[in-house]
Amino acid sequence: MPRKILVTSALPYANGSIHLGHLVEYIQTDIWARFQKMRGNTCFYCCADDTHGTPIMLRAEKEGITPEQLIDRTWHEHKRDFDGFHIDFDNYYSTNTPETRHYADTIYTRLKQAGLIEIRSIEQFYDPVKEMFLPDRFIKGECPKCHAKDQYGDNCEACGAAYQPTDLIEPYSAVSGAKPVRKESDHHFFKLSDPRCADFLKQWTADPAHVQAEAANKLGEWLQAGLSDWDISRDAPYFGFEIPGDDGKPTGKYYYVWLDAPIGYMGSFQNLCDKTGLDFNEFWKPDSDAELYHFIGKDILYFHALFWPAELAHAGFRTPTGVFCHGFLTVNGLKMSKSRGTFITAESYLNHLNPEWLRYYYAAKLNGSMEDIDLNLEDFAARVNSDLVGKYVNIASRCAGFISKRFSGKLGAVDMNATTEFSQAYADGAIANSYEERDFGRALREIMRLADVANQYIAERKPWEMAKQEGREAELLEVCSTAMTQFRDLTLYLKPVLPKLAEQVEAFLNIPPLTWTDIWTPLPAGHAINEYQHLMTRIDPKKIEIMVEENKQSLAPVPEVAAPAPIKHAEHQQSEAKAEAAASDEKSMWEPFISIDDFTKVDLRIARIANAEHVEGADKLLKLTLDLGGETRTVFAGIKAAYAPETLIGRLTVMVANLAPRKMKFGMSEGMVCAASDERGGPFLLSPDSGAQPGMRIK
Repeated sequence: MPRKILVTSALPYANGSIHLGHLVEYIQTDIWARFQKMRGNTCFYCCADDTHGTPIMLRAEKEGITPEQLIDRTWHEHKRDFDGFHIDFDNYYSTNTPETRHYADTIYTRLKQAGLIEIRSIEQFYDPVKEMFLPDRFIKGECPKCHAKDQYGDNCEACGAAYQPTDLIEPYSAVSGAKPVRKESDHHFFKLSDPRCADFLKQWTADPAHVQAEAANKLGEWLQAGLSDWDISRDAPYFGFEIPGDDGKPTGKYYYVWLDAPIGYMGSFQNLCDKTGLDFNEFWKPDSDAELYHFIGKDILYFHALFWPAELAHAGFRTPTGVFCHGFLTVNGLKMSKSRGTFITAESYLNHLNPEWLRYYYAAKLNGSMEDIDLNLEDFAARVNSDLVGKYVNIASRCAGFISKRFSGKLGAVDMNATTEFSQAYADGAIANSYEERDFGRALREIMRLADVANQYIAERKPWEMAKQEGREAELLEVCSTAMTQFRDLTLYLKPVLPKLAEQVEAFLNIPPLTWTDIWTPLPAGHAINEYQHLMTRIDPKKIEIMVEENKQSLAPVPEVAAPAPIKHAEHQQSEAKAEAAASDEKSMWEPFISIDDFTKVDLRIARIANAEHVEGADKLLKLTLDLGGETRTVFAGIKAAYAPETLIGRLTVMVANLAPRKMKFGMSEGMVCAASDERGGPFLLSPDSGAQPGMRIK
């Protein structure tokens, strides 16, 4: 019987661009969902932007816009990038919606009724400079478990441990750099330590259907160490949903973003149900016969395989059928780097390269485990050129012309013996099972083996020689028709990975959209195909080089803003004073110093970006029209790799107003905008505080 499946990917945060690391997950999920649909299963792929939290609030404040404006703009950017990589969501939504709020309130209320919500006063870090309680991700310090430096306040990226922000060693505010102080505040906790939750999770995580073996081992470690209650509330100011009070009055407390983010899966699916007439409960009731799968990165396993199932189970909803974890992406064996040009956004890639090249390469690397995968750019070009062009597309390009020119585009009989291996792969389930188990690499190896079989068939029969010999027309037609059926079969198997190329092949072969069972039906004699058009080019390594160069950022050393030094005990002050005195004899890294007169020679002004546009023929430049409060200037800025033009319009920034105009190839540049960068990233345009107006001088 056809299966009923709901599949999700982790929600991308509405505070940044989609990059090649993110795409591993969405491409993996999309391939799996497309495969299920080709098999005749009912499968819905739902996702949404994760839109709440302090980072959204602070960034919107910095840009002088509302959080709603920020998340709307980011939604369109994310959707554009996903569409560019052919990610076929059945619904792509947002968490800042009535549907997500409804289910957040429902789950919270039911957990409270079950005695699993507790309100208690806690000491919480407070930023005395910014005058706000600090969310976990805005507190950094040394991990209390493995002692890795600069870890976030909720979990360690080095060892994966989860903890409270107050457990951090030498914490500091990531907002201002200040040493945070402790203040008491009432918070709402989900009692994950309750025996009901602990017993349920021990049983749930032990089922091999729910998580991969390596994930189960990690979860077992956390369960053995004991689960702590989960703080699910945050204090104002905060962008999110306010927690309802018993009397309906405002509580002044907000759901922590990690509480309502997974609930966004439910909100997105409810929105799809409202648009299509689907029954939400059919997929989310406790005894549902539908399947629910979450594709996630291994860094958020704790939230998806402990917090999330416990919430659902004790709030009267079904739990996931499976949580599928994948590893991280490295590029050329190293962490993505802006200085090396390998921190590449989806938009930047699409400006240079075919998205299906990357879909294929990622699929060839994915094996269903939590292992990290590497995008080796040299191997990327070699594999795509060899497999897709040299093997797969080559089959059609070698034979289709004979059919068009010699047989009026009509196929003949097919040599069924030559297609046996293609249908046998279906009967054995080798390819289907590999797709099902998310071992896409194994599936593609088998598909490329079949491509070798097809190319060997053509090479042995030499249709180009038959075409020169009289009396071999029938043989020529059979060989080319057989090759076209082999090519159709390979396209069927590759369709989940290469959906747009498959559409081109379907149009070329003049056939309806391929389904998984079409393997049993050869292309019939007399079937008319269309004239062959080139399907795919080889990767030009120079295009990769250009893309990398455009993403490289000049990282001239700049001073780091150090966090204020923590208060030291009196007994340390004397030794520190001696050390400082000795250090003062050494030359400062900032010398030679400038005078205030030197500084005032640079006229820094607030400017509003009235317009931003691409510069034809320029790889790195954007043309900015800057409003200085009554005067406009044109500036060419080398920020194309970091910003889409439409995202800059209306934004305030800082410019050098008295820089001598410079005649460039593309026009006259009448100043310079200011941006920050170093080995950690950039360029990041400077943005003034709220209240600044175009034309104001920076002093």
